Amino acid sequence: MKHAKTYGAMTTTPTSYVITAVQPHVAIRLKHIFPKIPKGSGPPYKFRRDDQTAADLSWFLQRYPMAAEQRTLIDIERRRRAYEEEAAEIERIFLPEYVAPDYAGLREGSELRDYQKRAIELLRRSRGLMLGDDVGLGKTYTAAGACLMLDALPAVVVCHAHLQAQWVRVIEQFTTLRCFAPKVTRPHDVPESDVIVIRYTQLAGWADVLTAMDVGLVAYDEIQELRRGCESQKGCAANRLSRHARFRLGLSATPIYNYGSEIYEIMRFLAPDVLGEQADFMREFAPYGSIADPVALGSYLRDEGVFLRRTKPDVGQELPKVNRIVDTVDFDAATMRSVEDTARVLAQAATTGSFAERGQAARQLDLRLRHTTGVAKAKAVAQVARILIEGGEPIVLAGWHRDVYEIWLDELADLKPALYTGSETAKAKDETRRRFVEGETDLMIMSLRSGAGLDGLQERCSTIVFGELDWSPGVHHQCIGRLDREGQTEPVTALFLVCDDGSDPPMMDVLGLKSSEQSAIVDMTLEAQQAPADRTRLQMLVERYLNKAPRKSARVVKPAMPAIREEQRDGVRTVV
Repeated sequence: MKHAKTYGAMTTTPTSYVITAVQPHVAIRLKHIFPKIPKGSGPPYKFRRDDQTAADLSWFLQRYPMAAEQRTLIDIERRRRAYEEEAAEIERIFLPEYVAPDYAGLREGSELRDYQKRAIELLRRSRGLMLGDDVGLGKTYTAAGACLMLDALPAVVVCHAHLQAQWVRVIEQFTTLRCFAPKVTRPHDVPESDVIVIRYTQLAGWADVLTAMDVGLVAYDEIQELRRGCESQKGCAANRLSRHARFRLGLSATPIYNYGSEIYEIMRFLAPDVLGEQADFMREFAPYGSIADPVALGSYLRDEGVFLRRTKPDVGQELPKVNRIVDTVDFDAATMRSVEDTARVLAQAATTGSFAERGQAARQLDLRLRHTTGVAKAKAVAQVARILIEGGEPIVLAGWHRDVYEIWLDELADLKPALYTGSETAKAKDETRRRFVEGETDLMIMSLRSGAGLDGLQERCSTIVFGELDWSPGVHHQCIGRLDREGQTEPVTALFLVCDDGSDPPMMDVLGLKSSEQSAIVDMTLEAQQAPADRTRLQMLVERYLNKAPRKSARVVKPAMPAIREEQRDGVRTVV
C-alpha cells in the first residue's frame, strides 16, 4: 500500500496504534476528529487497538496517508472490515427473515420468544446492552436465556430486595440453572451455583467475592438504580463488576428517571466507551444539563448496538392504551395555609443566601411542600379510593409520605388495606402481594418507589390511583407497568389526583419537561418538546412562592369527591 505523499508516520504496539510524527495542519485535523487527544499535546499520539478505532483511523488515512509498515496497514484494514461486518450482522438480527439459534437448558415446556432471542444475539455482539423493552415483555426471561445462550456462567443478577425471590423463582422455573441468593451483606463462601442473585444493598459487601469469580454475565435489573454513577458504594462496586464480566446487560423500561443526561452514567456500566468522555458528552449532547437533541442520542445508541427497546405493539401484544386521567380534588386549606409563611421564607432564602444556604433552603421547601400537599388532600384521595372499591374495583393506591399513609389507613380501615412501602421487610411485602392477588383485600397502598418490576398484580387489578406525585415520570411509568403487562385482561386506568395549590402545580409542569426528554431518547417516534433549560424542580417551587401574594384569609374546604363517572366507549369501560 504505497502513496505518493505521506503526512506523518505510524506504528503498532500489542495494544495501541501510535502516530509517531505528523505535519502540523494534519495534527489539527487529527485532534478535531479524535477529541480524546489533548489539544496542547504533541506526538506520539496513541489510539486503542480495537475494531472501532481501526475503522476511524482507516477513514482518516484515506485523506492523510501515513508512512507505516505493511503489517500495521493490514491490521487496520482487517479490523475495519471486522467492524463493518459486525455492524451488518447487528442490522441482520432485526430483519424479518432472521432466525435465532435454539439451545438447551430450558425446562420442558419453556420457550424463549423470537424477540427475546434477538436481544440475546445483539448482546452477544455488542457485549454491553441496555434492554429497555416495555414493562411486561419478559426482560427477566431474556436475561435468564442469555446466561444459557451465551454460555455466560456463572452469572450475577443485581436487583432490588423485593425482587430477589421473584428472580430466583423465574430462573429456576424457566431454566435448569441453580441459583444462590445471599441473605446477608457480609460475604461468605458461595455454594455451587450457576446464577448469583444479589441485592443492590449487598453489592458493595460482596464485590470482592464476585470479582474473584470468572463472571460471564452481569445483569442489572432496574438499572436506573445506578443513575448516580460511582458516587455511591454500590455504584463503585457495580463498576468493578462490569469491568470484570464478559457480558453486561441493563434492564429497565425506564432507564431515565429524571433528565436525559442520566443515560451517560447508566451506559458507563454497560458500554463504557460508547459516549466518550463525560466532558465531551455534556458539551455535545447536554450543553445546558438537559439533552439538546434526544432523538439524535437515542438513534446513535441504537446504531451502535448498545440500546434496544420494543413496545407491546412491536412484538404483537396489542393491549389497549393506558387511560391516564388527571383530576383535581379539594384539599384542607387550613393545612396548606399552615406552611405558607414558612414556604415564603424558604423561597426568599433560596435566592439570597450563600450557595450552600440556597441549596438547603430549596430542598427544605421541596420536602415541606410535598408533605403538606399530600396531607392536605389525603382525605379527598381516600374518598375517591373508597368509591372505586365499593363500586367493585380493586385498586393500587400510590403515595410517598408515611403521614399520608396513616390518614389513608385510618379513613379506609374497614377495607383492610395492605401496605407495600419502604418500611416493610421483603417477607412482609410478599405477604402483601399474596393478600391482594388472592383477593383477601381490594386495596394495596404502595410507595411510589417500591415494587419496581413486581409481577402478578395484573392478575387482579387494572386501576392505579396516584394520591401523591413523584418528580420523575419514570416512577409513574413503573407504577403503571405493574398493572399494564402481559396477563392483564382489562384496559388499565391511571388516575392522578392533584390539587391546585402546594407542590402539585409546579410538579405537573416539570413532569411534562422530563417526560418529553426521556421519551424522545427511549421512544424515538416521539418528538422532544422544547422547554426552558434552567427551570429545575426546586427553582419552580421557589418562583411560585416568591410570586405568590400572601393570603388575607383562607376558607377551610371540606375534602370532597371529584366528579367521577363511568362511560362505555366502544365496549371499553372508562373512568372520567
